[in-house]
Amino acid sequence: MAAIKPRIGIIGGSGLGHAMTQQTTGQEHYFETPFGMPSAPIITSEINGVPIAFLARHGRGHVFNPSVINYRANIYALKSLGVTSIIASGAVGSLVEEMQPKHLVIPDQVIDKTFKRDNTFFDDGIVAHVDFAWPFCDKLRKLLLSVASEVNTTVHNKATYVCMEGPQFSTRAESLLHKSWGAHLIGMTCMPEARLAREAEMCYALVALPTDYDCWREPKGDIDKHKLIAEIIGNLNEATENAVNMIKLAVSKAGDFLEQGCEHNSSLELAIWSDKSKMSLKTKEKLNLLVKKYI
Repeated sequence: MAAIKPRIGIIGGSGLGHAMTQQTTGQEHYFETPFGMPSAPIITSEINGVPIAFLARHGRGHVFNPSVINYRANIYALKSLGVTSIIASGAVGSLVEEMQPKHLVIPDQVIDKTFKRDNTFFDDGIVAHVDFAWPFCDKLRKLLLSVASEVNTTVHNKATYVCMEGPQFSTRAESLLHKSWGAHLIGMTCMPEARLAREAEMCYALVALPTDYDCWREPKGDIDKHKLIAEIIGNLNEATENAVNMIKLAVSKAGDFLEQGCEHNSSLELAIWSDKSKMSLKTKEKLNLLVKKYI
């Protein structure tokens, strides 16, 4: 059987998921993984000759909130289609003045505050401890930043992203706490997505789309709540257009990156600590896609 050609996975979050679903044509893949169903059918296609696989994180029609998304199934499904690197997107709140709504941000660090989500593939008979000091792939981040000048907005080259559980937004006290930590962004979907991508030996980078200043910064004057939501949605729509352009430009230049690979494509090499003789056949079969190089 011929080897599957390496692909770039694109995970669309709020706004971008709908926009790219409308813009992406190709073969739709419907299937169940050992961890359940992905959020939506995955579309395999190409951008300027570079193979891609696109997935709408929240499902078609935005039907899954951040806490119930099946992150394990999403990552496993992308892996099974030959994805070796993932560019994800997500709407966020800004915790600093300089990262304004409608800007784009390429984070380099994350603080994980989630607690309800399945955050590892290795919870049933095989133990793996992956290195996660730098949660985003620097080579993939640099690929995105290499096209920043071609995007019609300001692009910030690093940030710390706090991932909260949700689906409710922060209290003002929480928002001020996150700001006091020196964090720059608050969102709900980066984790455990990035962690699972590392376990699946895939590079992962994120394009974050600030839509507002969370609630640490009180709005000026007596702003009507309906107008405020309309403003946030307008910010998301404009940021989405820029993010789609950025991702397409970066993917168009990703041919060499895909061929060369990255250190994260072998992140399990020293991570599996379990005795092979103690691993059950059932668990080996379940995780074969991830561990077959090592077991």
